[in-house]
Amino acid sequence: MPHHTPLIATMVAGLCLAFVLGLLANRLRLPLIAGYLLAGVAIGPFTPGYVADQAIANELAEMGVILLMFGVGLHFSVKDLMSVRRIAIPGAIGQIAVATAAGCLLGWLMGWGLGAGLIFGLSLSVASTVVLLRAMQERHLVTTDRGRIAVGWLIVEDLVMVLALVMIPPLSGLLGGDPVAADGVAEEAAQIGLGPVAATLLLTLAKVSAFVALMLVVGRRAIPWLLDHVAMTGNRELFRLSVLAIALGVAFGSSAIFGVSFALGAFFAGLVMAGSTLSSQALKDTLPLRDAFAVLFFVSVGMLFNPMVIVTAPLALLATVGIIIGVKSLAAYAIVRAFGHDKAQALTIAASLAQIGEFSFILIVMGVTLDIVPAEARDLVVAGAMISILLNPLLFHLLDRAHPAAQPATAAE
Repeated sequence: MPHHTPLIATMVAGLCLAFVLGLLANRLRLPLIAGYLLAGVAIGPFTPGYVADQAIANELAEMGVILLMFGVGLHFSVKDLMSVRRIAIPGAIGQIAVATAAGCLLGWLMGWGLGAGLIFGLSLSVASTVVLLRAMQERHLVTTDRGRIAVGWLIVEDLVMVLALVMIPPLSGLLGGDPVAADGVAEEAAQIGLGPVAATLLLTLAKVSAFVALMLVVGRRAIPWLLDHVAMTGNRELFRLSVLAIALGVAFGSSAIFGVSFALGAFFAGLVMAGSTLSSQALKDTLPLRDAFAVLFFVSVGMLFNPMVIVTAPLALLATVGIIIGVKSLAAYAIVRAFGHDKAQALTIAASLAQIGEFSFILIVMGVTLDIVPAEARDLVVAGAMISILLNPLLFHLLDRAHPAAQPATAAE
């Protein structure tokens, strides 16, 4: 009689099916994320056949979030952001505001509360790092002005989402969710003697500030020193283990001691490690494990998706896709043009941002977990992400045909 091993079964089913559908997506010249999400839908509870363990999938997704955010921190470049700060910072914030407002309006029309509409809109406002960078790389645009603006824009979006991940849990009660889900922050803050909302915000900001200060003052010195010390041993296996131990240890410790999210802890672990001369090696050595758990993260998100939303709420789905591809892109195009850039740059950036991905899933799943947004909102975000990711290559193809000046860069450029 076979052993009951739900962890192994979930990982094997998720990775094997993700490989098959990812291979199919690659043959169709589509982003691999689309294949991974479909793999999750196939082994989820809303489709016939084998159903993976949802609780275990959520645990694996949490690990995927930690490693994804660690990678975001390692990739973060202050230099790249500063080189395009005059357009990237106001542009990204303006585009997020427009998309969030549109999402709030759709949520209001759906009968949701303001908190639900806010998180839903934020989820629709941020582009996928994986999809955007792949589109830029395929078109040889990463080192061009267009590429630098798009990457800088994305960095600002990521920073705004990191801030949102910090602020949403302590404000869950105010946003219409479960105040108990904020891990006891409200109860601790009430002892300060302020109003519950103000006290919660104050205590949360104090904890986050203490963690950030510790990482920037102590971590900035201790983590690079530790990496250098391990590298001097000449043992690559021990070096890889040290990188993973730092990433996971900081993420878990930040949550256990300071009450901040795993995501924020992992982001700052990567951000501090990026200051080390060994950061490139750390990024390279952890890439296989990050990729594997990132796949499981996307599979777990796919498992949450109920395909019936296509039948039960087709107009809401069309509106969701319209916000992602239409409203968000038009806002980005208008902002880039308003800052004096040419049409080719504006169209390229608008097309690259016309999709959503990792942070969208993290935010909307958090909203559902805190009982702020209904499950239907999660289904709309996942469906909107899948459709926008599938349509993104087509947008670039249409852009190339309609505006030759926006075609992929040449070596001379």
